[in-house]
Amino acid sequence: MKVYPDQLLSHLARVESPIYIVSGDEPLLVQETCDLIRSRLKDVGFTERELFHAEANFDWQQVLFSANSMSLFAEQKLLEVRMATTKPGDKGVALQSFVENPSQGTIIMLVMPRLDQGTQKAKWFKTIEQAGVFVQVWPIELKDLPRWIDRRFRQAGLIATRDAVTAMVDRIEGNLLAAVQEIERLKLVSVDGKVDVAEVSEGVANSSRYDVFKLLDAAVDGDAIRTSKIVQGLQLEGVDMLYIVAMLSRELRGLAMMARELKSSSLDTALKKGRVWAKRKTLVSKCLRDHHEREFQELLSRLSDIDSMVKGISTGNPWNELTSVMLQLAGARVAPRQVLRH
Repeated sequence: MKVYPDQLLSHLARVESPIYIVSGDEPLLVQETCDLIRSRLKDVGFTERELFHAEANFDWQQVLFSANSMSLFAEQKLLEVRMATTKPGDKGVALQSFVENPSQGTIIMLVMPRLDQGTQKAKWFKTIEQAGVFVQVWPIELKDLPRWIDRRFRQAGLIATRDAVTAMVDRIEGNLLAAVQEIERLKLVSVDGKVDVAEVSEGVANSSRYDVFKLLDAAVDGDAIRTSKIVQGLQLEGVDMLYIVAMLSRELRGLAMMARELKSSSLDTALKKGRVWAKRKTLVSKCLRDHHEREFQELLSRLSDIDSMVKGISTGNPWNELTSVMLQLAGARVAPRQVLRH
């Protein structure tokens, strides 16, 4: 059954399902939804957790084997499967097998990117949705963002003025994780728990670190030199590579969607569907003129390679590969992808 995110807490208090599906492209909201499910299940005895990363050629039988195996550490366990795509192929039969014959004391949580309508109509997905709970996590709409930011300030024990909230909205440009990080910074430096526009602006002005959003804008703008420098800055600062990959993947999926939309509609329509902010429209429009959908899909595939490198599934230097990916987006000539699977 489908459960909306704002209904999940009350649903978890009443019902326990054999499988949970969490889908969406907003990393923070997906993470918090998964945290909520994990916390609730832990409270009722699911204290053991096994994590699987479903990459290319993933063997779904190992999930079924674990589901049917006695736990050494707890009577009940959660199997969390993080899927790089929404297409398990014929291996989706393994998921159908589990929900048709669920193992006592075992729950599966699937975490995957946003599901399109085609996938939601597929037989394998309809089977597991009917047996479990499907939570589709949607991005926060622009009109709702000020209220969301104000609520996050209050959750952090801060009271922000309306101008401070507006300044924060302009700063993060729709990226919720960036908002939470900035609010946590303000929480650390606040003296009286009150935040005004000057404190938000000062924090932005004094922030000299390179960030993922500057990297994306530099690449989308076709500035190869600045792109390379920002990647170096991120590496020197020790920014988590998986965070970078998650942020860039979300943006590249958006670019691919808009490039696909352009085949049948106008640029304005594509930008609107992509929820592109006004001050980024020029940059994004140029990028869509310079690249085709298949190029964005190739870059997404290369980001998946980087993810595998970080996790030890394949060999290679993730920072070198990231530089190559972003320079390709910037329009520079780069070496072909190089990745070796174990």
